[in-house]
Amino acid sequence: MILITGGTGFIGSHLVEAVCARGERLRCLIRRDSFKRHRFALPAEAELVFGDLVSGEGLKDAVEGADTVIHLAGATKALSTSEFYSGNARATENLARAVAGRGIRLVHVSSLAAIGPSSDGTPVSEDAEPHPITHYGKSKLEGERIARALVPDAVIVRPAVVYGPRDTDVLEVFRSISRGFVLEISGGERWFQAIYVKDLAEGLLAAACTPQAGGRAYFLAHAKAVSWNELSSTAARIMRKRTRVLRIPSPLAYAVGGLAEVCSRLTGKPTIITREKVREAQCRYWTCDTRRAAQELGFEAQTSLELGLAQTLAWYKEAGWLKY
Repeated sequence: MILITGGTGFIGSHLVEAVCARGERLRCLIRRDSFKRHRFALPAEAELVFGDLVSGEGLKDAVEGADTVIHLAGATKALSTSEFYSGNARATENLARAVAGRGIRLVHVSSLAAIGPSSDGTPVSEDAEPHPITHYGKSKLEGERIARALVPDAVIVRPAVVYGPRDTDVLEVFRSISRGFVLEISGGERWFQAIYVKDLAEGLLAAACTPQAGGRAYFLAHAKAVSWNELSSTAARIMRKRTRVLRIPSPLAYAVGGLAEVCSRLTGKPTIITREKVREAQCRYWTCDTRRAAQELGFEAQTSLELGLAQTLAWYKEAGWLKY
């Protein structure tokens, strides 16, 4: 039995599909209020259990009978700093306490942001000294440390940028391109690694099923780094759009991020556009070493940027999220 937290989210919905395709028994932990408004329907074969990670309600019952827990739920955007730590650290602590001592394989999904960017373009290793630059990254790092302390043989996975069908964050970049504009913060080219969401689902299952992965940490990303210019030009070519690059000075980008935060607080809806996201976007290299996952998990992300973007953009178009 595999228990998944965050199964109604972007990555979680793809992981749920991958587990069902393998014929594995599946249980999904969801909040009662989330069940009424979640975007992606869970398959009929998924057993549902209600609980709350932040309060700890229902977690002991949720893990009962499970042999694997994949912890995907977390806060990627928030109205306040404290929400990052409650969603990524306190929630992890409550789940880890429920798992501890039961012989359950815990796969804790963290982020490259917990380690931080590369200073010189050399891909960072799993054992690099962490230096997160945002509260999101710091809260994910705290969650890692809590998981490791309470469940020493937990497997920690750190995805890079994740994209694919159903994602609402990277979608905003593509909407700009579909209108003929590429927004770019001034200061030169920047490089990053990404992973197509269906590849990530396979990587998570490899981490869950590989016995020797216990107690280890892995970066999950396509081995080839790409530039933001390559991303935008590839997307524009697929959409058959001619684009103009609009370079935004850093002070203006920070001002936009600050204004978006104010609007977010007024509306009560978290936004992905913040001053901290601008800080992340200004880093020249978000690159990581994927060799450990290849050697120990037998996992390598197979989907190229060209193919992954083509499938993603086709899904957006069919779903009516993007017109081009």
